[in-house]
Amino acid sequence: MNPIREITKAIRATLVLWLLVAVIYPFAMLAISQAAFSYQANGSPLKNPQGQTIGSALIGQPFTSDRYFNSRPSSTSYSTADPNQDTAGILKTGVSGATNLAPSNPALLDRINGKTDPDPKKAIAGDLPRLQKAGIKPTADLLYTSGSSLDPHITPEAARAQVQRISAARNLPTNRVELLIVQNTDDRFLGIFGEPGINVLKLNLALDNLR
Repeated sequence: MNPIREITKAIRATLVLWLLVAVIYPFAMLAISQAAFSYQANGSPLKNPQGQTIGSALIGQPFTSDRYFNSRPSSTSYSTADPNQDTAGILKTGVSGATNLAPSNPALLDRINGKTDPDPKKAIAGDLPRLQKAGIKPTADLLYTSGSSLDPHITPEAARAQVQRISAARNLPTNRVELLIVQNTDDRFLGIFGEPGINVLKLNLALDNLR
């Protein structure tokens, strides 16, 4: 056995494998994805009528205005906090993830029901009182965060619960807003998997596009 020959064969095999798996394969996958699935490969971006990218169809973002359908709560505020100024500590668990709080956990109950305190910094408004004040009948997904805290969808029931508020804020007939909900409802995958849902950003874009 010639050691030089064996070393040369090993080096050749290493270079060929490196070329295949580290150069040819990644570039081939990149070319195929850009050619056949460019929308998904580039992050499923959503654009406004001016052509500006304003978000992704895969990642939720917060909406709290009366003129828009509100998103479900997020334990990370949809990762919009500044990591260098995260005074509320919403990014302590990273940019994605659930709180894992039990139903009886005081922190969860305070976030939902609110908490009064002489110190305004310690008082919590509460999602349930906020929804009730806006005339919205709370649904589970308007009160509880998702497992990732980045869920871009709400249920059709959660969207319909906000119709009156949005109609009043935009001076629109309720039937036009309800029609938007129907038009933007995603059915079950293959008709059997999951539940119907509505992408909040897509729905709000359609709302802004109403004439």
